[in-house]
Amino acid sequence: MVTNDYARGMRVFLIRHYQTQSNFAGRILGWGNSPPRPDWAADANFITCRLRETGVSLDAIYSSDLERARRTAMTYANALGGPEVIDVPELKEINYGKLQTKDKSWVFREFPLHKKDPDLVYPDGESFRQMQQRSVRFISFLAATHPQDTVLIVSHAGVIRGVISHFLGLEYAASLKQKIPFRYIGDFLLAGESCTRYDELGKPSGFVRAGGLQIPYSPDAMS
Repeated sequence: MVTNDYARGMRVFLIRHYQTQSNFAGRILGWGNSPPRPDWAADANFITCRLRETGVSLDAIYSSDLERARRTAMTYANALGGPEVIDVPELKEINYGKLQTKDKSWVFREFPLHKKDPDLVYPDGESFRQMQQRSVRFISFLAATHPQDTVLIVSHAGVIRGVISHFLGLEYAASLKQKIPFRYIGDFLLAGESCTRYDELGKPSGFVRAGGLQIPYSPDAMS
């Protein structure tokens, strides 16, 4: 359990899964799976080192139940001596339905509202808004059940964008194209339904690189 200033809420390290071959090839993955890239371990080692530098121990580890997220979470559990990984469907990437395996350039061409309208429901799938609601609801549940713990969550780029947008009060449609690197580490302090502090410990996200988000973030600093 954390004993420093972060004890005022649940501290969450939010991390993206390893880079897959489909990610590298620019194909829609969604609820599907794909083997990792051969050099994925370099990203994992970078993140492991950064987490060790924080000096905190993990009270719980959660992941999406998709293979790429679950295997990534197990890597960190083994490297950091953390607790057993709990995988849950609420942390899955968006369900792209029939668009799974499609080339991303084709999707942008055939679906003009792709990554522009968060309420666009993909054929036999769901919308970004629906994905955001289920993932945020679950993380808020964790904040209530782990009120002073340090929790590692391994999920997906779409989920991470939705979580940042929700807890930092950012306009969601404008956030859908923000880049989430494979060396991203989101550092959240959540007290109930509110984020009282946010930082990035790894490679900066598009939210920061674009200049629209100054870190470390706190509501007081933004008021």
